[in-house]
Amino acid sequence: MKIIGIPFYPHPNSQEKLSSSDIKTILKQNHIFDNITLTSKPRVIKVSPKSDMAIVWIDIWDVQSGQNAKLLINRCFNASNNITTVRGANMNPGVPQCKNCWKWGHSTFSCRIQGAKCVKCNGLHKSEHHREFGWCCKAHAKINPSRLETKKGEPCSHSFKCSNYRGDHQANSNLCPFWRHHFNREWHVKKYSEIRENRSHSIHSEVNGLNKQ
Repeated sequence: MKIIGIPFYPHPNSQEKLSSSDIKTILKQNHIFDNITLTSKPRVIKVSPKSDMAIVWIDIWDVQSGQNAKLLINRCFNASNNITTVRGANMNPGVPQCKNCWKWGHSTFSCRIQGAKCVKCNGLHKSEHHREFGWCCKAHAKINPSRLETKKGEPCSHSFKCSNYRGDHQANSNLCPFWRHHFNREWHVKKYSEIRENRSHSIHSEVNGLNKQ
């Protein structure tokens, strides 16, 4: 749902923008939100580039019947010296994550890669088959220290970096910054652009290093 009628610059004589923290404070001060729980950080955008007003998007925990939303929609409340209104909005599913390659920005059905990738090790096998096909679970005596085969019936105990963010979590973890920003498409576009740029720079540096040898 969305909140309208609230200034984008809420502080007098200041160009400080309305923030998610400001919204949380405002909601706590209004009784109509007493039993409402936010499921994500409020998102603040300008009504238009030349406007001084904002639209605030909020996601709330609700039951299947939508009881909490019905209590809020079309209700008015005070935000400093402004009368603001809660309006209903179409559900925002956020940026999709493909369950085939585990990248963000496209659905599973529109994935272009052949086969599937494992959410754990990013190997070319389905996640549910990681124990059977994951290289980490196979014995390797020629490395030091040698690697023992994971015993049959036991889960894989090895750790991997997220294939998207390179953090210490799986690609579908809610600890991943990509997941925490899955309602912010601009963040995703910017982050993937940074990743591509860093990868290109790394490859360029490696090529220059080889040429100097």
